[in-house]
Amino acid sequence: MMRGPKKIATAVRKPDGEIALKVESLGGFSNHPMAKAPVIRGSRALIDAMVMGVRELMYSASFFEEEAQEDALDRFIKKIFKGNAEKAVIYLSVTLSMIISIGAFILLPSLVANLMKSVVQSSLMLNLLEGIIRVGLFTLYVYMISRIEDIRRVFMYHGAEHKTIYAYENGEELTVENARKYSTLHPRCGTSFLVNVLIISIIVFSMFGWPNPWLRVVIRLLMLPAIAGISYEINKFIGKNSDTFIARILSKPGYQFQKLTTKEPTDDMLEVAIAAMKEVIPENENEDLW
Repeated sequence: MMRGPKKIATAVRKPDGEIALKVESLGGFSNHPMAKAPVIRGSRALIDAMVMGVRELMYSASFFEEEAQEDALDRFIKKIFKGNAEKAVIYLSVTLSMIISIGAFILLPSLVANLMKSVVQSSLMLNLLEGIIRVGLFTLYVYMISRIEDIRRVFMYHGAEHKTIYAYENGEELTVENARKYSTLHPRCGTSFLVNVLIISIIVFSMFGWPNPWLRVVIRLLMLPAIAGISYEINKFIGKNSDTFIARILSKPGYQFQKLTTKEPTDDMLEVAIAAMKEVIPENENEDLW
């Protein structure tokens, strides 16, 4: 999947070897001036990424599920939402993912750190401990899913996307040969964005001390949009200034995690990434500048 300034394209290698392409124009709130405002655009980017990711994964899976049997849940969703069943599945999936993510990576670390309150008196240290637990859980989660064969293939396609983007950014013709030589690690990767969220959350949450559990939960939930916004701006800075010393330092945590979420792709995967990339290149080359 590739996203450009005005379009999003998804390329899928079908079972018969042919590459299927789906191209859509970006519209709605994505083009609203408010959606491009600093900090606000970070929250919008996070939600967009989740919705589009689920939607495009469902699209790619549709080429391989022709023989799948419709179960009771499928029938129930179709009965309730009728013609909007597919959209309902997407938004329900995103909502469920957000609930699980908030529970596992925001609330659980806070509750575990709170168990140490009798030993650790400093609110700063409690927030640091909470952050360490959060990063540890996230690292363990990413490592475990990277061991799943299907997810490993997704991570290989992830690497193919990065290599193709590098070839485009360096002004080279989009060919497998040109893309193959580049790294699978990219400074503007969504993985780096999530890692920034984890790190920035430690700093932001520390500003509120260590109140009672209920108030702490409320504070963490209310501050998530701001944390996502700040993290996005850092990612944007790194993308614009990737050759500077500060950007190289800031990008290191994200690169370490990308070693888990990207893998070396095969040539046929690069062909798929290139096919998607060609569809989103803007006519005006200045439109895709960060």
